[in-house]
Amino acid sequence: MSEITNITVAGLGGQGVLKVTDILAEVLFELGYDVKKSEVHGMSQRGGSVSSEVRYGDKVYSPMVPAGESDYLLVLDRTQVEVAAPKLKAGGVMITPDDVPEEKLSNPKCINIMLLGALSRRLDLPKDKLLEAVRKTLPEKLHEINENAFVDGWNGR
Repeated sequence: MSEITNITVAGLGGQGVLKVTDILAEVLFELGYDVKKSEVHGMSQRGGSVSSEVRYGDKVYSPMVPAGESDYLLVLDRTQVEVAAPKLKAGGVMITPDDVPEEKLSNPKCINIMLLGALSRRLDLPKDKLLEAVRKTLPEKLHEINENAFVDGWNGR
């Protein structure tokens, strides 16, 4: 059985949780991985908990990450750490706003892309492919601010 990497992204409705997993899934697919993605919208219209998961490897059969099996947990809002923590496996990596230079954000709505940068470095994914996917996914007027956020996240604290 091939090794599968499990990633859970958690946050609040409107924070771009789904956008992060869309970008990740696109890049991983382009790199030749079998990729599955799932979403739990919850009360997303009201700022409620939202999570999305990406699983990738040579062959992935299910899009759902079982509880306690996420290799990486990306939490976009500190209030969601306790809510999402049961998804993380023992020895897994949790990345929160505390792990990035959030004070460098000129727009707090870019926290998702900043945290994607931090996660991507740990996954050893090509920065240029991710930045290309960010540009492809977001309107042109948002490219520069999000590219800066990504690079700041990649560089970390």
